[in-house]
Order: sequence, then C-alpha cells, then structure tokens
Amino acid sequence: MLLALSTWPEIEAWLKTSKTVVIPIGSNEQHGPTGLLGTDWLCPEIIAHEAGKAGELLVAPTFNIGMAQHHLAFPGTISLRPSTFQAAIHDWVSSLTRHGFERLYFLNGHGGNVASIEAAFSEIYAEWSFAEDRTPYALKLVNWWDLPGVNRLAFKLFPQGHGSHATPSEIAVTQAAYPDHIKKPNAPLEPRIAPTGPIRDALDYRARFPDGRIGSDPLLATPELGQQLIDAAVPALLADVAKFSAEAQP
Repeated sequence: MLLALSTWPEIEAWLKTSKTVVIPIGSNEQHGPTGLLGTDWLCPEIIAHEAGKAGELLVAPTFNIGMAQHHLAFPGTISLRPSTFQAAIHDWVSSLTRHGFERLYFLNGHGGNVASIEAAFSEIYAEWSFAEDRTPYALKLVNWWDLPGVNRLAFKLFPQGHGSHATPSEIAVTQAAYPDHIKKPNAPLEPRIAPTGPIRDALDYRARFPDGRIGSDPLLATPELGQQLIDAAVPALLADVAKFSAEAQP
C-alpha cells in the first residue's frame, strides 16, 4: 500500500491495525556514464514498492534528495547540506509520529546518507532523553544491500568490479525496473574497473574519479541480474520489517 496513493481515511484505518511505515530514502546524484541519476533513491523505492505488492506493507513517499555534496561537480546532482538533511528527517518523523506511527523503517540507497541519518536519529532521541521521557516510537535505518542475503548475492553475481559507487548491482536493479532507460557509454570505460580512494569535497572527487565511478565496472549489470537482486531483497525486507514491527518495548 502506498501512502501517496491513499486517502487520509485509509491511513487512519491502517493505523488501527499497524503502526509501521517504510520510508525509501536515497539521493539524486551522478552514477557514472551509465547509471541513472536517481539510482540511489530508485533502488530502495523499487524494492519497497515490490514488497508492498507482496505483503502487508505501507510505503511512504520516497525521500529522494540526500547528502551528496561530494558529487556536485557532476551535472544533475542535487544535494542537501547535512544539517538541512537532518532537519528534514526530523520533520518527516515528527509528521508521521504525530498521527500514531510508532515504527519508522528507513530503507536507504545511498551510503553517503548514513552518518547524517544516524545523527538525525540521535538528535531526535536526545530530545526525549533530556526530557527524562521514553521515546514513544522507534526508528530503524537499513541499507537495501544490507538486507539478509542481498550483499552476498551481489558479490556472487559480480565477484570482480563491484566497487562502491555506480556498482553493477545497483545499476542492474534500475535496469530491471526501467528497461527502457538502460544507458550505454559513449566511449569505452577507461579503466574498465574504476580506481578507488577517499571521498572529500566535490572537486577533489571529480579529480580522483573523472567519470564518477569508484572501483566498479557497471557494464556487468543486466536486467536479469537486477531482478535476481530484487527477488532476494523483497522477502528479506518483509521479514525484517515484520521483526521490527513486533519488537517489544523493554
């Protein structure tokens, strides 16, 4: 069930049987010469929407702009400052919990978001801690590739050239869901497997990784392999959300 395609009475009725909502969260940023700019928000959205079809799951609108300042030297990237990103997460949490949601599950698609999301969670919990009160809800962050079995499958499918950005696994997931938007490079990738290194500011990033990739060979991606990853992620997500929903408060 998609929150955005529901009415408020439907959500009010949902809350009588479930207090859980899944929030796909990612980033709109460059993903090399063949990766869609929306890859990092598309992947969690694709998986969450498929899980919603397969089981009783409420999926919020995708939080599709994240912390991507290091990609700003590439056209099409849109980034929030870490402080803005954290404030927006706080407002999403405040809005949803005001209506009675008690389990907010953030399914993330961008590694660069993790530190800021966890900092936002800490800020939210700190408000209750300093007030000497128990937080009446719980927040959880999971990267889609860290769902049980998914990362293992990704490295089995791509034992070489997986890397850490513009990876064949994430690009394959988007290819499976959007086969009409598969991109081919205008020139051979040189080197075929991209270099690796640290991530700092935007100009430093582009100097180190001229085509945007980090350690990856995205040409290994295919829609068929992407579908395998989706098929592994969906039941893993449903099981993890169910476990989170049933978590007892001590």
